[in-house]
Amino acid sequence: MLLTKPKTGSILVAEPSIIGDVSFQRSVVLIADHSGNGSIGFIMNKPLTYTLADVIPNITNEFRIFNGGPVEQDSLYFIHKIPHLIPNSVEICSNIFWGGDFNVVADLIIKGEITPEDIKFFLGYSGWSSDQLNEEMNSNLWVAVNSDLCNMISKPTQDFWREYMLDLGGEYLLWANSPDNPSDN
Repeated sequence: MLLTKPKTGSILVAEPSIIGDVSFQRSVVLIADHSGNGSIGFIMNKPLTYTLADVIPNITNEFRIFNGGPVEQDSLYFIHKIPHLIPNSVEICSNIFWGGDFNVVADLIIKGEITPEDIKFFLGYSGWSSDQLNEEMNSNLWVAVNSDLCNMISKPTQDFWREYMLDLGGEYLLWANSPDNPSDN
């Protein structure tokens, strides 16, 4: 279902017109917080070459890390679906939570009690000032949709954007199979 305005827990799908923006071209962003003060989200479909083992000492598990967005890319963030295990988690929407006590997370990962199907890690986040995201939507840079987020953490991400183009239908169908750079067509 299309939304006229973003809200916490909604998905932003980059319009095909966003070309050349390394962070946002063909991005699917989960809005973790949207208020009068601005918006924070995480790009769900841009995996990095790093794993958690590359950035956190003592962790040998190969949890993939994603580019969460262009803001604070030297900071690690996470979303998950296990608030009963991670204290201080903040609910984004039904079954998806943001943050919590990272020391507990690290300990649970080392013990093998958290799997990649439970949690998703990001370097950086996507952020917008108070009216910036609404202005970008009015400029047709994003489409906001309600989405079933239950599988957002564990679902393979390479086809997220294409799947949303197909779901949106109409004029978006043309873009579902187009190359990243339309001049390559």
